[in-house]
Amino acid sequence: MGVGRSHCVALVGLNGYIVEVEADIGQTLPNFVILGLPDAALNEAKERIRSAAQNSGIPLSRRKITANLIPASLPKRGSGFDLAITMAVLCAANDVRSIGGTVFIAELGLDGRLRPVRGILPAVMAAVHAGYPDVVVADANVVEASLVPGANVRGYKTLARLAFDFGADPKELALDYDPGDGDVLDDDEDDGAMVPDLCDVSGQGEARRALEVAAAGGHHMLLTGPPGAGKTMLAERLPGLLPDLADTAAMEVTAIHSLAAVQSSAVRLIRRPPFENPHHTATAAAIIGGGSGLPRPGAASRAHRGVLFLDEAPEYERRVLDALRQPLESGELVIHRSAGTAAYPARFQLVLAANPCPCGKASGKGMDCTCTAMMRRRYFGRISGPLLDRVDIQLHVERVSLADFGHAGKEEDTGAVAARVLAARGSQVDRLGKLGLETNSQVPGRTLRGELRLSAGTTRILDAALERGTLTARGYDRVLRLAWTLADLGHGGTPNADDIGQALGLRQAAAAT
Repeated sequence: MGVGRSHCVALVGLNGYIVEVEADIGQTLPNFVILGLPDAALNEAKERIRSAAQNSGIPLSRRKITANLIPASLPKRGSGFDLAITMAVLCAANDVRSIGGTVFIAELGLDGRLRPVRGILPAVMAAVHAGYPDVVVADANVVEASLVPGANVRGYKTLARLAFDFGADPKELALDYDPGDGDVLDDDEDDGAMVPDLCDVSGQGEARRALEVAAAGGHHMLLTGPPGAGKTMLAERLPGLLPDLADTAAMEVTAIHSLAAVQSSAVRLIRRPPFENPHHTATAAAIIGGGSGLPRPGAASRAHRGVLFLDEAPEYERRVLDALRQPLESGELVIHRSAGTAAYPARFQLVLAANPCPCGKASGKGMDCTCTAMMRRRYFGRISGPLLDRVDIQLHVERVSLADFGHAGKEEDTGAVAARVLAARGSQVDRLGKLGLETNSQVPGRTLRGELRLSAGTTRILDAALERGTLTARGYDRVLRLAWTLADLGHGGTPNADDIGQALGLRQAAAAT
């Protein structure tokens, strides 16, 4: 008996690392040892593997088995290593032939069944990128794993069938056992699901226009106004205005959702921008990501390439809101924990919604409001100035009037607005593609003041606001980005003074009320 080898993948965030599994069968008393920083779930694999092998007709050796996971300094988590360890042990015992560079990713049931694991998409992506295109997964994970270009994926329901294909003696194997299709996961995306339509929103012409601008340029929004004004309805309709995700973006989004799911269930690439709407009682770990051990993605990462909507924003913990400042600037979340550091992409559109005061009645004349001035300042002051400075569009939404209800059905639907958004996005790609950018919201300040610099006459009103101190340098750049988006939606050329004025109005509309 020699040393058996197989391969698996360890995930740290969305980054995967090839793990070589060595198995050695010694001459001492029966024992099973797993080395290489395994967590509790991986340590429990010893009993799962013994039972699965016994019930599959290929019982493990009664001598001491040592499994070493290389690199030993990399923490290993989860049950996805079960199959790789089993194949290495069987190879060491000469029960199967050499398995070469095949990567095995699956959990084992006690009856020998191969069970799916979450994060299969980023794991297979890492294997292919590292030069290991041959991958074996549970049958329920095959469709998801096959989404990765260049991967040669094989799926199995049982360990016995897998061992047979790798040269095990068929006389001993329990090949007649078929668990059926009970483990096959259904697609949780309903193709017939109704997408919220913008025509459902009565009136609110200014807010609808602001939503279109936000969708066209990828800008962040703050909507303030009394309860029932339609802030949530507007936010829920923003993803419908966004274009479908390109291949690379769709792969990123699908990989994040594969990793974040309780059980992996992706059967196709996610093409529609995601929408995340966490409750205001959510913790920092739930929104930013975290947890014990290596951190898992939170709502901000699950909203990557889509929309993160925080309703009742002042009710969130201030530290949770301020933690969003990093991804708003960099498009990435780097989470440090004692067990390691994980980086997740988080380039989302942030939409905040807030009442004007705790009771929500301070809008308009505010005659019915029972809040003191101090209560109002304290309530809205929970959203820090640095966070607000990163929000491009800040709009006050008034209640819908009776006249607006009388024109129900005459508003533009999502399809018409989305077509204009798509055309504006096309103009941005033509202008910014050479810089590696997609939307106006991504344009750095040096470019706005460099090759995209506007004339002094065009930016006169903006320069005056900066001089008075009503606009920060960051706000100055964000107004310029808004102006470019307004130009893309309008005349399609370089922004003029009117575009600058409209952009400044969209940014300061909430502060003016």
